[in-house]
Amino acid sequence: MAIFNLKVNGKSHQVDVDDDTPLLWVLRDHLDLVGTKFSCGIAQCGACTVHINGNATFSCVTPISSVGKSEIVTIEGLSEAGDHPVQKAWEEVDVAQCGYCQAGQIMQAVAFLKNNPSPSMEEIDNAMNRNLCRCGTYHKIREAVALAAKSK
Repeated sequence: MAIFNLKVNGKSHQVDVDDDTPLLWVLRDHLDLVGTKFSCGIAQCGACTVHINGNATFSCVTPISSVGKSEIVTIEGLSEAGDHPVQKAWEEVDVAQCGYCQAGQIMQAVAFLKNNPSPSMEEIDNAMNRNLCRCGTYHKIREAVALAAKSK
């Protein structure tokens, strides 16, 4: 076990975990930030997407030892009031069905729009294809990402 100093959602945290512990489990089990979901555990679905230094990252395969002094943002840290433009678009379009993948989808969309604020539908599809939705709400996800891009 080792002590790691983390900056998550703008706050400093200290955790004592094995250096190969996935960031996902540190967030959920040690920091009680359970908005980030576990699903596949092999970086294939995106339910665990968080931002590390602004980049969308699958936390299920990111060892805590690789995080260093990076800025980590989870769905809980995206917006205190849930009023980030992507979150508002998600609500307006009524994207969620079961909702399990939504935190990861939203985090992926936010990182994508930061780098491409005026995407085409094809670019949205390509950016979001790493995140799976078992309910098949891909058309609504695309619509919400496009709406969020327009609202910025």
